[in-house]
Amino acid sequence: MIINFNEIEETVIPNFNGGEKNVASHMFVDKNNKIMYGCLEPGASIGLHTHDTSSEIIYILNGTGKVLYDGEYESVSEGLCHYCPKGHSHSLINDSKSNLVFFAVVPEQ
Repeated sequence: MIINFNEIEETVIPNFNGGEKNVASHMFVDKNNKIMYGCLEPGASIGLHTHDTSSEIIYILNGTGKVLYDGEYESVSEGLCHYCPKGHSHSLINDSKSNLVFFAVVPEQ
């Protein structure tokens, strides 16, 4: 199965999970997974949240930023992958002056 994010309408989510500014994303969702191609503009973030029922994998495609993972900050940049296992909390933050582009997968439980 091919997912062409260029054919999926962009959704802009203000203050996603209590974060700052907007998250722009193209999302494919079915009963098994949420698959997202997203972008955080400079100063934007996905708010801190806990994955009670699933995990999340975020692969950084372009840009730099940081993740707040279980109370500790970790730097992220192009080519790095952040994994948040079930039961853990995280936030994705663009603290740079350019867009932070990422690919994320959340299994649906």
